[in-house]
Amino acid sequence: MSFQNLLLHSRVLKALEQIGYETPTLIQQKAIPKIVQGFDVRACAQTGTGKTAAFLLPLLSRLAEPSKKEGKGPRALILAPTRELALQIQQQVEKYSKAFSRMRCVCAIGGVAYRIQMRKLSRPYEILIATPGRLLDYLSEGKIKLSRVECLILDEADRMLDMGFEKPVRQIVESCPQTRQTLLFSATLKGPVLKLSEAFMTKPMEIVVHPEKKAHAHIEQALYFADSINHKNQMLFRLLDNSERGDVVIFTATKRHADHLAKELRDMEYQVAALHGDMSQSRRTRTLKKLKEGKVDVTVATDVAARGLDIDTITHVINFDLPQSPEDYVHRIGRTGRAGRSGFAISFVSKKDRGMLSRIEQYTGHSIAPSTLEGLEPKERAKSSPQKKGPPKNFKKRSKPGNFKPKRFDRFNKRKQIRGKKTFAKKAKK
Repeated sequence: MSFQNLLLHSRVLKALEQIGYETPTLIQQKAIPKIVQGFDVRACAQTGTGKTAAFLLPLLSRLAEPSKKEGKGPRALILAPTRELALQIQQQVEKYSKAFSRMRCVCAIGGVAYRIQMRKLSRPYEILIATPGRLLDYLSEGKIKLSRVECLILDEADRMLDMGFEKPVRQIVESCPQTRQTLLFSATLKGPVLKLSEAFMTKPMEIVVHPEKKAHAHIEQALYFADSINHKNQMLFRLLDNSERGDVVIFTATKRHADHLAKELRDMEYQVAALHGDMSQSRRTRTLKKLKEGKVDVTVATDVAARGLDIDTITHVINFDLPQSPEDYVHRIGRTGRAGRSGFAISFVSKKDRGMLSRIEQYTGHSIAPSTLEGLEPKERAKSSPQKKGPPKNFKKRSKPGNFKPKRFDRFNKRKQIRGKKTFAKKAKK
């Protein structure tokens, strides 16, 4: 199948031809025709499967026709959980809309000065990409009107709910016209995500592509058991010395540790940068630009980079700390092995992480064999101790069930007998 068979507008097809895209991915083959026909669609697809193009290409085909509603405001609204993902979608819009003479896209995200964004929002535009928090601020102040929205898209809906954006999302949806097309893309379609979609979608077509258990087959996964944070550091330094690696993303649990580890690596003369939520948007943008230009080859990040970081040169992902959920693990390792390329995902597992490791293996359906580095073997292995055969020591076999009397009851009865004797003695004395 080619893009010519997907009912796309001629200008969109021209842009794809200029880019060099020839064959659509599976999610694009299944979703684009349904979206072009005007159906509400909820789709389950992992990052790296081409899902962004799956909703942007039919959206641009729709916006190629003039609007039937007059007034100001966007014709399409795309909600994303993080700034990085919002900016990445904006870049994709600019790439796919090159054949359009007028197709303006504006990003409304946190970390950017209000006056800069207001200047862009004051001009005519067709597509608004926003994070829920910043958009809700503009709506409450009356700075943005959503009365012209024809298509509402929720990207990474599961992540938005995990970040606590359910209430803002519902408020934003209520501000959009009821006669609209709604698209929802998520890594999972169950629980809160399914409930949310049923609340504001009309007879949605459900598309499931690339289930979690079969995802990332081209990514080689490994784990190393760690005794301490110092042990993790030593293994990390050894792995970073690998001459065959490309760019590396190291995930930590906290922002503070990300800064501290980045400083340590910088002192060791690695080209390193940190990436987390406490950084201003301008600093985060500069970091991503340096990574794409090859000026940085090691990025120490929190889960803010687990989604929306799409850089082909990333060959290794290292989980210095395991994430808080199996879903975040899947998204973390999805930063490598993009578009069918091979990649490597390495996790350091301490004693307290063994429960999460079990949940990750159960969620992905993939058991990860432990590895070791010569000279850095862990003192304590995570394997459970073998069960001893036979009864434990000091175990006495009782002949009849009725003969069994626990010691604690014997002591209780003795105390009761002694108290009874004392009470009887006092009464007799009186």
